[in-house]
Amino acid sequence: MHRFRIATYNIHKCRGVDGRVHPERVARVLEEVNADIVSLQEVVSHEGAAIADHQADYLAGRLGLFGAMGETRKHHGGAYGNLTLSRWDFKLVRPIDITIAGREQRVALRTDIRLGGHILHMFNVHLGTAVRERRQQAIRLVDRDLLRAIDISGPRIVLGDFNEWVRGLVTRTLVAEFHLTDLRAHLPRARSYPALLPFLNLDHIYFDHHLRVEKAFFHRSRRSLIASDHLPLVADLVLTD
Repeated sequence: MHRFRIATYNIHKCRGVDGRVHPERVARVLEEVNADIVSLQEVVSHEGAAIADHQADYLAGRLGLFGAMGETRKHHGGAYGNLTLSRWDFKLVRPIDITIAGREQRVALRTDIRLGGHILHMFNVHLGTAVRERRQQAIRLVDRDLLRAIDISGPRIVLGDFNEWVRGLVTRTLVAEFHLTDLRAHLPRARSYPALLPFLNLDHIYFDHHLRVEKAFFHRSRRSLIASDHLPLVADLVLTD
């Protein structure tokens, strides 16, 4: 039996609700969360004068975790996209394009992580803001290079910022097609956006039936309410042999 903690967090380029870009503050929030695997969205990394300008390397180094970046596009010359951090090294890192024509570039970042005798297949996603875009991305997620990939042998976890605040096609596809469990059923309150006065549920975690939830919550602290416009969504999971 293996117990571990995962989290997903849209860090909004480390720009807090006070308008300050403060990677150290985000790092401290992640220290508070103390997750074994973290999926971050809206990470931007510039080769600047300060180490904190390269948010991916800075956060991984600051927390002592392995890091894998899935770049979606350039942001003022820096890499911008999804970052997965892990206490254990990655067996596979594969950014997969899920961009819909005419819309902002998006990737699903697949990372495989060994946990005991199992391989966890993590999919860090940041879906589009338009309903029609997300409908096409829901179909894209079930392709054979994504959740139906032939080399998937262990439990799958799909997590990130889905930009879906109602039970839309993405949720229905993941739950119905793959019998994935929606973490929302285990949350005492599901609204997390915006962080200070939340009234939308944008951040989600879906996982295979091999995994059991011990606890799930949005991490609320004085620091997390300011560090980003999202709150970290956290789950304590158990994987049985």
